[in-house]
Amino acid sequence: MSESDPHNIDQHQPGAKLDANKNRLGLVFGGFANALLGVGKVGTYGANKYSDHGWREVAVERYTDALLRHQMALLSGETIDESGLRHVDQVAWNALAIAELSD
Repeated sequence: MSESDPHNIDQHQPGAKLDANKNRLGLVFGGFANALLGVGKVGTYGANKYSDHGWREVAVERYTDALLRHQMALLSGETIDESGLRHVDQVAWNALAIAELSD
């Protein structure tokens, strides 16, 4: 697929930007700002408890188990875990760790 301007502006005209069909990450960061702040709290808590980026050395299966534990707590009506963080943010963090570590 060739690159194109989403507004059909010729690439040699002022204002052209060949970004049609490219990943629009602003939709994620802008659309999920509160959720990402919660995930950031989980990451910060983990880095302070263990080490920065140490999570990368943990087997992905352990994050699956952690995700499921937090999900089960949510399903049972518990919203905050023993660290004072929201279970839903823990679920999201673990899902991101699984996605990052999976091939």
